[in-house]
Amino acid sequence: MNKLFISIALLFAVFINGYSKENTGTVIHLTNDQFKKMIFNYEVNKEWKYLGNKPAIIDFYADWCGPCRKMAPQLEEIAKQYSGKLIVYKVDTDKERQLSASLGIQSLPTLIFIPQNGKPQASMGAIPKETLIKAINEVLLVK
Repeated sequence: MNKLFISIALLFAVFINGYSKENTGTVIHLTNDQFKKMIFNYEVNKEWKYLGNKPAIIDFYADWCGPCRKMAPQLEEIAKQYSGKLIVYKVDTDKERQLSASLGIQSLPTLIFIPQNGKPQASMGAIPKETLIKAINEVLLVK
C-alpha cells in the first residue's frame, strides 16, 4: 500500500511539474507576482535577467481597447502554432497597474518580445500576424 501511495504521489508531482499551461499552446494570463517569479523580478534585479525557459511574448492589454481585442485571436493562433517553442502571456493593465507602471507601459496594446538570451524588445499598437511571425523568427529566433 505504501509503494502504491508513493508511486501515485510521484506521478502526480511529475504531472504537475511537467505539464503546465506553458506546454499547452494556450495564452497564459499573468499577475504582477507571477511576472516577478516567471519573467523578471524588477524589484530585486536592476539588470534584465529573463527567468523563463522558452522565448516569450507578453501582451499588455485592456478589455476596453479595440486594437487589443483585434490582436487577441492572432495571439491565440500564435500560441497554438508555436506550442512548445515559445510562450504567449497576457497582462490586463487595468488589473495589474503596478506591473504596467513599473515597466513603463503607456500605449495599448504593447507587445514585449523576450528572447531566451538577450534583451526584450517592445512593439506598440496592433500589428498584423505576418509582422508577429517576422518578430518571432528574427527577435525570438524561433522558426
